[in-house]
Amino acid sequence: MFNGKSKSEAAAEVSGSTSSSTSLIGNGTTLKGDISSNGDLRIDGKLIGNIHSTAKVVIGANGVVEGDIHGVQADIMGKVTGTIKVKELLQLKASGTVNGNIHAGKLQIEPAATFNGACHMGVETAAPTMVNEKQKDTKAA
Repeated sequence: MFNGKSKSEAAAEVSGSTSSSTSLIGNGTTLKGDISSNGDLRIDGKLIGNIHSTAKVVIGANGVVEGDIHGVQADIMGKVTGTIKVKELLQLKASGTVNGNIHAGKLQIEPAATFNGACHMGVETAAPTMVNEKQKDTKAA
């Protein structure tokens, strides 16, 4: 009534804001230090430090990260120098540059993206197999 928005618009804002929160490091901002987040995180500025997230990490086209990234999902459109460890899907977009190793459940790289480093996929599924093979060797002996 007082803010000029209808009840449906106000309800949409409230429901959207409670479902998840996104933290933003804006363009022109430089941050030194590690970030831990339980919500989505977007970097459009520069971060010198590591990221630990239990959600999605997005590095925007102007974003620069000098450090390691640990998360559930990640979209890289900017520049990352460091190791990226993602449990689910890692997307390297055309404008993205990664200098460092990648550990991901699934990996999608657009043709114009740049990646220099080693890539490890499905590490979590391979580890139990190796343990089982060692157990079989022990039982056979």
